[in-house]
Amino acid sequence: MNQTGAIWLVILAALVAANLPFINHRLLAVVPLRGPKSIWLRALELVFFYALAGALGRLLEQQAGQIAPQRWEFYAITATLFLTFAFPGFVYRYLLKHRGAGSSAA
Repeated sequence: MNQTGAIWLVILAALVAANLPFINHRLLAVVPLRGPKSIWLRALELVFFYALAGALGRLLEQQAGQIAPQRWEFYAITATLFLTFAFPGFVYRYLLKHRGAGSSAA
């Protein structure tokens, strides 16, 4: 895979991973839960998926050549970008009104 393709793959994976905690009701999108997920559990999932997307990026960078050293600024910027990517899922889960199964259109 060329470098441009690897970059787009990491961006797409981060976009999907950032929204995954908000668009499903399963733990880590795999384990079914008995009750609804709390926002704190979704936040923990967000941290886990951030690390997973970062690991994918690091793996692809290692395949392309030498891994560049990252300091705290890199992680602050990428975490902020990941939270920005999560905004559509957050809006869908918490800000949009969802019609119930038995509700009628007014």
